[in-house]
Amino acid sequence: MWSRSYLVAISVAGAISFFVMACTQSVDKEPARKKKKEADRGTIVALPATVKHPDDNPYSAEKAELGRLLFYDPVLSGEKDVSCATCHHPDFGYAESIELSIGVGGKGLGMQRSFVSQGKIPFTKRNSQSILNTGFNGIDVNGDYDPANAPMFWDLRAKSLEDQSLHPIRQLEEMRGLNIREDKVIDGVLHRLNAIPEYRERFKKSFDNNGVINEEDLAKAMACFERTLVANNSRFDQYMRGDETKLSAGEKEGMELFLNAGCARCHSGPMLSDFKVHVIAAPDADKRTDVDSGFQGGFAFRTPSLRNLRFTAPYMHSGKIAKLDDVLSFYEDLRGTSLRTRHVQPDALDTLAKMVRVEFRDISRIVEFLNTLNDPDYDRKIPASVPSGLPVGGYIARKL
Repeated sequence: MWSRSYLVAISVAGAISFFVMACTQSVDKEPARKKKKEADRGTIVALPATVKHPDDNPYSAEKAELGRLLFYDPVLSGEKDVSCATCHHPDFGYAESIELSIGVGGKGLGMQRSFVSQGKIPFTKRNSQSILNTGFNGIDVNGDYDPANAPMFWDLRAKSLEDQSLHPIRQLEEMRGLNIREDKVIDGVLHRLNAIPEYRERFKKSFDNNGVINEEDLAKAMACFERTLVANNSRFDQYMRGDETKLSAGEKEGMELFLNAGCARCHSGPMLSDFKVHVIAAPDADKRTDVDSGFQGGFAFRTPSLRNLRFTAPYMHSGKIAKLDDVLSFYEDLRGTSLRTRHVQPDALDTLAKMVRVEFRDISRIVEFLNTLNDPDYDRKIPASVPSGLPVGGYIARKL
């Protein structure tokens, strides 16, 4: 599997196999300068067949199903009106279809969602990223990663899905609301859960304990479910595993152009992300009243995965770019034109961002390639009911 991926990442023509190169010893005889240029393009590879689970939170079917119920149950929100699925719905690839999500105080789903009472609760701070494949976060080109220390969020403020899962519950605009303090909301949620017999029984079976629900087990159950949300069999994956028929000539050309443009220096590895933060001067979110300064106040944001982009528009941390063509045009415009945010000066741009060379004539072909990263065959199961008896997903429409 890795030899095919290695070929795509380093070959100049994209058509000479690693086996032939080894036999002819062309790699060993190439000038060092040429080899360095090829390696600088970055490496993209297929996702593994399975997800790792942390040693202290092994997979079980009971635990994953418990996590699914919690994911859709608005009992976790301060005002019992919003669930994790509100902003991470399967209809949108477990992401969101609007720039900035509406959490607490909203109604409806996707583009139909709106505030019940405008002005009391703000929009969420950033565009909602997909939960699909987050079980692979942190994975490198060799398939190595530590699920217990996986990078999360646009600003890397959490490590692991266990850590990440409770952050939205504490956030005012996401799930907490105005009626409960941040330092009290988790205790309040645990009190509610412990008052529901079905949840106590499910936690007892999942964790082999006395049925008393605690913060650690709540996080583990939700993380266990989220690691089952995998979309790792796109046409790109199948091609990288050796099936030459899965990509058209145009899509293969688009992949070469993607690599030649330098996109894979950051959008690398199986998730097409290096999971590092970069300053790229993406446009600001105009629905926010404050300035989003990103990682450690330096206006850097984590490289997002490029997988399942068809389902997860709009793009960037602000959600201000609606189409893939426009994302590529944004990178083309980084050379010599005004930046899309007044908070970043040209000399502050990330070095790798400055090195990207997207040409207008190549954009359509690169988009063709990016669409091979879509895998629509992922778990879309929505429970018919949740143990709290509240509306599944909160105040949302189940179908658009």
